[in-house]
Amino acid sequence: IGNVKSSQGDGPGALLSHRQALEIAEKLAKGDPSNTKWQRDLSICHNKIGAAQAAKGDSLDALESFRKSHAIRDRLAIRDPSNTEWQRDLSVSYNRIGEMQEAQGADSEALESYRKALVIAEKLTARDPANMEWRRDLWVSYNKIGLVQAGQGDGPRALESYKKGLEIAEKLAARDSTNMEWQRDLAISHDQIGDVQAARGEKSAALASYQTSRVIRERLAARDASNTEWQRDLSISYLKIGN
Repeated sequence: IGNVKSSQGDGPGALLSHRQALEIAEKLAKGDPSNTKWQRDLSICHNKIGAAQAAKGDSLDALESFRKSHAIRDRLAIRDPSNTEWQRDLSVSYNRIGEMQEAQGADSEALESYRKALVIAEKLTARDPANMEWRRDLWVSYNKIGLVQAGQGDGPRALESYKKGLEIAEKLAARDSTNMEWQRDLAISHDQIGDVQAARGEKSAALASYQTSRVIRERLAARDASNTEWQRDLSISYLKIGN
C-alpha cells in the first residue's frame, strides 16, 4: 500500500503505511532474531521510511532511518559474505546514507559512503560480469562519486570517475538499445563529462559531449512526448549547448 501511495504522490499516506509495516516487522524480528528473512524485511521497512522522509526533504530523519536499515544489512552481510542479495542491500544502504550526507553538505562523509558502495559493487560485478543490474550499480557509484568530486572542485578526479561510468553506460546501452533507462544513463554520462570540461574551459570538448548527449535525448523525447522527464532532459541539453 505504501508503495502505491508513494507512486501516487501521497507522501504522508505512504509514510503512514510504511510505519504500520515497520511495527509488524519489528515484532517479528524481535521474536526471532535468527530469522534472517524477517531481519531483512525490517531493514526494508526502515529503508522505505527513509525514502519517504527524504522525498519530504527531511534529510536528518531520513539519515537516521537509512542508518537503522544499514545496521541490519551490515550484520547480514557479515553473517554470509557469499549472499549476493545481502551484499547488494548493503551497497544500496551506503548510497542512501551518502545521499543524505550530501544533502546536508557533508561532502567528505558522502564521498566515503559512496566509495564503500563502490567497493561492494565492484566485487559483485567481478563475481558475475553478466549481471547487468550489478553492472548498472557500478555506474551509479561512479556517477555519485563524480558528482561529489565535481562539487568539491576536483575536476580531474571527477572526470576520471565520470569516464569510468561512461565506459559502463556505453556497454549497457549497446547491449540493449530498447532499454530506455540505460540509454538515459548514457546521455547523463556524456552530459556530466561535458559539465567538467566546461568548468575547465574546454569549450570544444564540452560542446561535443553535450551534442552527443542531446542526440540520445532527442531520440528518447521523440519516442514518448508525454514523458516529462525526457522532455526536461532535452531542454537542459539545449540550454547547455546554447551556453
